[in-house]
Amino acid sequence: MIKSKMRTEKQKLTLTYLILLIFVLVVVIPFYIILITSVKNNAESSNPVFTWWPKMGFHFGGYQKILIADVTGGVDTGSSILRGLINTIWINLIPTIVGLFMATMSAYALAKIKFKGANFIFSTLLLTMMIPSIITLTPSYLLYDLIGWTRTPLPLMVPGLFGGAACVFFMRQYFRGMPDELIDAAKIDGLGNFGVFIRIMLPLAKPALISQFMIIFIGRYNDYTGPLLYLTGTDLYTLQIALRANMGTYVNDWQTVMSGAVISILPLLVIYFFLQKYFIKGIAINSGIKR
Repeated sequence: MIKSKMRTEKQKLTLTYLILLIFVLVVVIPFYIILITSVKNNAESSNPVFTWWPKMGFHFGGYQKILIADVTGGVDTGSSILRGLINTIWINLIPTIVGLFMATMSAYALAKIKFKGANFIFSTLLLTMMIPSIITLTPSYLLYDLIGWTRTPLPLMVPGLFGGAACVFFMRQYFRGMPDELIDAAKIDGLGNFGVFIRIMLPLAKPALISQFMIIFIGRYNDYTGPLLYLTGTDLYTLQIALRANMGTYVNDWQTVMSGAVISILPLLVIYFFLQKYFIKGIAINSGIKR
């Protein structure tokens, strides 16, 4: 009986790991194809028969075309990967940081400050999350065009400065898990609500803040529709638009196209490598998982 139960448990565990392995392969294989194609020569990368390893050796001509051409100005501005990367960082980093601060401050107020209408405000905020963004796309564009913001990065930056509903929801749940006695003790020492938020809550919320920063920044980093609508000047193209233009510049040169894709992925990998501990901790604390 015990042996049969142990055998069943082992079979379930084996099946679980097998399913997880399949999911891992589904995620990893496309990235491997991109990476390995970027280091093949042009003839092998364009061959309809895919090979899992470069049979003609490793070639880095695609990276040289992108990086050297970008630096020397030998490529069309619209397809400049480095310029697109720089534009993506400064256009998205500012609203991500400011918006995260504003959303966190709103979440603290909704979680720890008792005032009339707090539940109604929070419910209304959640209601906005149920509206598909595609519905507001045309009205938003007409509004920005009316005030002269189109063909500028302002529509991509200004709304983000006020934070997002999802971030407010996440941080509110995080703050609700903090003891009220901590706030009461800080107020006895003479701190007001803003002082408690800056000096007590923000330092304690570091893991959650970093995890939200990663989620928000990666979402903005990968945005394609917004920059495509509002950024008509090639000197303002973000990375995603530059990647699309790069495919038009290097038609059928898959080595160079995949090299651009690898370069675009690297910043996110670097961010995750340095911040993964805080990211996992922030998600775990909010979800009740003990680590």
